[in-house]
Amino acid sequence: MKHLCGNLTFWDSNLTKHTNLPDLPACFQLSVLPWTPCIYLWLASPFYILYLKRNNRGYIMMSILNRIKTVLGLILWIVCWTDLFSSFHEMSQNQSKPPIYFITPLIVGMTMLLATFLIQYERLKGVQSSGVLFIFWTISVLCAIVPFRSKIVYQNGVEDKLRFTTFYIYFGLTLIQLILSCFNEKPPLFSSVVTDPNACPEITAGFLSKMTFWWFTSMAIKGYKSPLENKDLWSLNKQDSSELVVPNLLNEWEVEKSKAQSEPSVKEQAAFRKADPGAEPNHMSVSPEEEKEEEEEEVLLSKRREVRQPSFLRALLRAFGPYFLIGSAFKLLQDLITFVNPQLLRLLIDFTKQPNAPLWWGYSLAFLMFGTSLLQTLILHQHFQYCFVTGMRLRSGIIGAIYRKALAITNEAKRSSTVGEVVNLMSVDAQRFMDLTTFLNMLWSAPLQIILALFFLWQNLGPSVLAGVALMVLLIPFNAFIAMKTRTYQVEQMKHKDDRIKLMNEILNGIKVLKLYAWEVSFKEKILQIRQKELTVLRKTAYLSALSTMAWTSAPFMVALTTFAVYVTVDEENVLDAEKAFVSLSLFNILRFPLNMLPQVISSIVQASVSLKRIQDFLSHDELNPESVDRRNNASEYAVSVVNGTFSWAKQDQATLDNINVMVPQGSLLAVVGHVGCGKTSLVSALLGEMEKQEGQISIRGSVAYVPQQAWIQNATLRDNILFGRPYVEQRYRCVLEACALTPDLEVLPGGDQTEIGEKGINLSGGQRQRVSLARALYSEADVYLLDDPLSAVDAHVAKHIFDKVIGPEGALKGKTRILVTHGISFLPQVDNILVMVDGRVSEMGSYQDLLKQNGAFAEFLRNYSLEDIIEDDEVTVSLVDEEEEEFPEDALSNHTDMVDNEPVVNEARRQFMRQISIMSNDLENPKKMSRRRRCSERKHPESPTEKKEPKLEKLIQAETAETGRVKFKVYWDYAKAVGPFLSLFICFLYGCQSAASIGANFWLSEWTNDAQHNRTQDQVSMRVGVYAALGISQGALILANCLLCRAYSMLKAAHETHLHMLHAILRAPQAFFEATPSGRVLNRFSKDVDTIDSVIPDNIDIWMRTFWYTVNVLIVCSALTPMFLIVIVPLMLFYWWVQRFYVATSRQLKRLESVSRSPIYSHFSETITGTSVIRAYGRNAAFVLMSDMKVDENQKSYYPGIVSNRWLGVRIELIGNCIVLFAALLAVIGKDKLSPGLVGLSVSYALQVTMSLNWMVRMTSDLESNIVAVERVKEYSETQTEAPWIVTDKQPPPDWPPKGNVEFADYSVRYREGLDLVLRNISLKVEGGEKIGIVGRTGAGKSSMTLCLFRLLEAADGEIVIDEVKISEIGLHDLRSKLTIIPQEPVLFSGTLRMNLDPFEKYSDEEVWKALELSHLKRFVSNQTSKLDLECSEGGENLSVGQRQLVCLARALLRKTRILVLDEATAAVDLETDDLIQSTIRTQFEDCTVFTIAHRLNTIMDYTRVLVLDKGQIAEFDTPTNLMAQKGIFYGMAKDAGLA
Repeated sequence: MKHLCGNLTFWDSNLTKHTNLPDLPACFQLSVLPWTPCIYLWLASPFYILYLKRNNRGYIMMSILNRIKTVLGLILWIVCWTDLFSSFHEMSQNQSKPPIYFITPLIVGMTMLLATFLIQYERLKGVQSSGVLFIFWTISVLCAIVPFRSKIVYQNGVEDKLRFTTFYIYFGLTLIQLILSCFNEKPPLFSSVVTDPNACPEITAGFLSKMTFWWFTSMAIKGYKSPLENKDLWSLNKQDSSELVVPNLLNEWEVEKSKAQSEPSVKEQAAFRKADPGAEPNHMSVSPEEEKEEEEEEVLLSKRREVRQPSFLRALLRAFGPYFLIGSAFKLLQDLITFVNPQLLRLLIDFTKQPNAPLWWGYSLAFLMFGTSLLQTLILHQHFQYCFVTGMRLRSGIIGAIYRKALAITNEAKRSSTVGEVVNLMSVDAQRFMDLTTFLNMLWSAPLQIILALFFLWQNLGPSVLAGVALMVLLIPFNAFIAMKTRTYQVEQMKHKDDRIKLMNEILNGIKVLKLYAWEVSFKEKILQIRQKELTVLRKTAYLSALSTMAWTSAPFMVALTTFAVYVTVDEENVLDAEKAFVSLSLFNILRFPLNMLPQVISSIVQASVSLKRIQDFLSHDELNPESVDRRNNASEYAVSVVNGTFSWAKQDQATLDNINVMVPQGSLLAVVGHVGCGKTSLVSALLGEMEKQEGQISIRGSVAYVPQQAWIQNATLRDNILFGRPYVEQRYRCVLEACALTPDLEVLPGGDQTEIGEKGINLSGGQRQRVSLARALYSEADVYLLDDPLSAVDAHVAKHIFDKVIGPEGALKGKTRILVTHGISFLPQVDNILVMVDGRVSEMGSYQDLLKQNGAFAEFLRNYSLEDIIEDDEVTVSLVDEEEEEFPEDALSNHTDMVDNEPVVNEARRQFMRQISIMSNDLENPKKMSRRRRCSERKHPESPTEKKEPKLEKLIQAETAETGRVKFKVYWDYAKAVGPFLSLFICFLYGCQSAASIGANFWLSEWTNDAQHNRTQDQVSMRVGVYAALGISQGALILANCLLCRAYSMLKAAHETHLHMLHAILRAPQAFFEATPSGRVLNRFSKDVDTIDSVIPDNIDIWMRTFWYTVNVLIVCSALTPMFLIVIVPLMLFYWWVQRFYVATSRQLKRLESVSRSPIYSHFSETITGTSVIRAYGRNAAFVLMSDMKVDENQKSYYPGIVSNRWLGVRIELIGNCIVLFAALLAVIGKDKLSPGLVGLSVSYALQVTMSLNWMVRMTSDLESNIVAVERVKEYSETQTEAPWIVTDKQPPPDWPPKGNVEFADYSVRYREGLDLVLRNISLKVEGGEKIGIVGRTGAGKSSMTLCLFRLLEAADGEIVIDEVKISEIGLHDLRSKLTIIPQEPVLFSGTLRMNLDPFEKYSDEEVWKALELSHLKRFVSNQTSKLDLECSEGGENLSVGQRQLVCLARALLRKTRILVLDEATAAVDLETDDLIQSTIRTQFEDCTVFTIAHRLNTIMDYTRVLVLDKGQIAEFDTPTNLMAQKGIFYGMAKDAGLA
């Protein structure tokens, strides 16, 4: 320095440190200060220029701002060089100046030129706001402040007027440059910002705005004013969209795959080259043996490494690594800055110890602390932002890659993974990667932090640190053990939960049967048993979590305790003073985070590696070879030709189709016939290129349309399903609908062709689906049509219509090439050629006549089938009529006309009914169907126009209410009541005590450290350590007690009670409730909301309470030590409250939007997987990929603001925390005379921790607000209105009631719900005990309503029913229902044993049960089962046939054997033989009972005592069957229709 500065001083500590007016020496001011910004800019610019070269965003027009910046840059350069030239001038005048006067202006001037160049270069590359230059100007201004001050303070006459002037000009200009660089340039030309109406403001945001996430504020404000909707979300940034991310990842994956394939092949070549005897050795002469050895080695190598698995991880790293590394760089910086604060704290405590230290030290320390904290905040959140965005891109990329792969994989690969598994790859595995990216940096950062912390601790306390660290290390396996146990408990709890939900689902599906049989109590018990198990597991989990919470909260304390105790006792000389104690404490607090994170990170890396493997395997599957089918338009007369084709489903399998030769001439119709499983569908698949071609050639001329055997319907409108991406042409569309017989169906569907079709075509019948699929093919106007048995799912006459209008020689497709796979013999005479397949070979081919003459396989096929076909034709009509009854529960119909239009549930059945009818109405020749048609027309035109208008007002299914806005206080109060109000208060009090204990311990520590100043240390060591330990341990004990009380007792009690009340209320709800509420909605309350109350809310409350008390502690401590602090707290807390309200409102809504937009991705995907062959056949791959990408982007659109909202909040909240640090330090400096160093250490080290807890508190408040809604939702269902009481004690009928079984309806009327019309009007009739009454009537006449009234599922509007002198409206429901028996229309079984299904209350002995089974003709079936009566019925009784289920219901009735039996005659499900058995059993077993039968088949009631004919809810006729036949009224008409008259 002597050389540069001459005789100017470089450093003088008297001038700088030990004075009240510090200043920097002249040489330092001339060298280090101006050089700092220059060094920074010259180091940064090469990298920056390289970065700009690679990322060009387009070019920005020259603006006034830009011109000013450039001009100022040039002036600055001139100013600097003015100094330089003046130095030369002075030199020429022999005033020798030290070299520094030449070097500094030269360097600074060059740097200004560089800055000016960067300003222009950025403009050309489209940078709107520059971080690099902003930092440069900031450093320049900061470094210039010192000379600026000293030139003013020590200004005793200015000797060097020129340099004085140039400096102030320089200072002013840099300041202006700094201010200007805060402003943004206009966006570049042609950028998306200009074109996009809703662009994300981040693109145009300036550097400062990006660092503080200021650009998000507009969304936060909008979200606060009104709940956000989809239209408020910004578009996704271009570089995050699937459009860029996915191709990028796929390119890397392709590179990786080709590398993997090329590597081993190089080796093999090498091996062969060596092995070639004529080849000259390509090295110095070697002895032959040696060469031979080498050869062998090479060959061996080439065998061993056949194909390296391409690594998906490498592809991911190459695609997303660079961006992620920027985040990692931020993390590294942040880790290093973290350790600055403890060092500053040490200096601050040091400062308070020195009585005569200048005050400005303290102030500068306080501001330095604030500065480092602020810097740390900004850097940390930048790191998070980079990580989360990487995670988001990863997810987009992986989902896109999987989707594209799924469209191309072979059938063999498809078989290896089910749809569910592949959807899981998308949802679970991609999500795991996303979660991992946020933590991934911890893998290197945690060890780094631990090493640094240990290094500083060692410096501070020496080897005794090891004691504390040992304790920390011991805690790791403890925590790991707890985590493992918790995991196993979670699995167990999930199992119980699944069981409970499954049972609940069955209860909801069979609720009507439960009510009719009065079985609710038994099922309630079963649910509660499962729930009890679930709660037991939850309790165990709570014990564990209490332990881990205790370990986690008292760990830092225990560590500090052991370390300090060891430190003090090891050596007499060791004195614990404030500096050592509090610096160590803050270091221990830093240590706590990485130590806890490491196990988590490692476990999530393990999980992600499993996911990686699964994704990699899926992406490595073989793809279909698009070249296997020759699609070129070669001019041959054959549209489709296969020559010597041999095909298999998988490469290894034996050939499914062998030696196939087919030539289909242009425009001909080829029928493919053969037995089941002879390879007809495989042939079609082979033509589509879906099979592995082992040899031969296929060529197809022109485009293809394909109708699969099982229609594939998308979840879109009916019209979209038919258009399938082609433009809409009205004329053509109408013709297609007409030809496919879809026009009548459109009249029935609620929205015509705009009706939304559910997933897998759920609201269409099988026949309709098939016809829609056919219409899609017809509309696509292709050249070749592959029709895989499209006529099987539709009825005979519709099949005829379609064949004539579409496929046949006169149909819409005449002149096109058609290949039709069919079983229908009747069409064969009309086709051009027939191909007969037998066991995967073509056995013969030719026209109908030729084949008959040959008398080969085909002739035999005809002989077998034609007989059946003829019989079938007759039966079709009969079975149609029956089928229609079966699909169509009576009571759904009688629900009155006002439900025709807008109720999905009831309407489901009605629609099927209408469909059936619309199919029949196509065929008028058959008189049997006329009555159905008549009925149909009655249904479609209700009696009066007023009725038609009503349903628009009253909807059956109300939309579910989603709570928006703030949660009301009442909800919290409800929860507190469930916990118990006093208990709640006591728990809060305990949390308070626990925090008091921790304050006490720290105060004690500060007292202890003050001993050091008064030199009275030794005598009190044991006392100090003892009390410190006692306070700390009591804190741990309080935490444990609190957790146990809170989690294991009171909150579980709340969970138990809320569930119990809801379950009770749901089981007591009237039937109307279940008709108006979809079961999915109720189930959701029982699964998701109950789960939230079980496990999520307690966690939230626990963390919230802890962070809340911690924050309160900090504020109390700081205010107690320096009361001035209170003045600062008020505005900070207001700001905090304000930020938090904004954040909570916005983020809650963003979470909702995100979860709503997530499911379409997966449902679209699973839909695609099932329809890959159709999508490929029509060549719509690209369109579907685009749809998937759009859905993913739509989801990311709401996910991205969600991430940013957390960053936005974090920066603002941490700013508050940093202010608290600043004021705590400042006030400590001001009051340093009054405060001991221990207290200063205490208050500042507390303040340093507060940022974390403030942040957590807002997060938890937000989580708690979104989750506490569950309490509200559960409560809403616990308060549903209930039906009449189950048992009315003072009105209980005698146990043997009803003795005779007389039933009397007296002037009885009933309606379904308030405000609807009466379904039954003024019915009066008397039935004597033992009579058999048949009830008949058209659909909707009120037949089922009569039976529902007997059971009081419908309560009377007027009049009453009397059974054996007891008015049924006065007794309890269970008393009534348990004395009546019904065999319902649709047989409902519950999962469980057969025995439980017959007798859930276990009232009867095994003998009685067997007797009932024998009478219901099930004995043989049951006794053949291994488990006999304990035969497990699956959900809904799926493992029994419908007929058997019906017989089980009969057995139930036989067991109960009550005086009154109601048959909702559902023998449609049973074949005629069983039907007779049932009827005869009923006649013999229920001889003396009163039987009411709702008859569908009149022949069953012709021998009944009387028949009741209902019409429009009134009694039309009531007499014996013979009399009624003679009257020739309604009954006679019905009998005639049924062919009985």
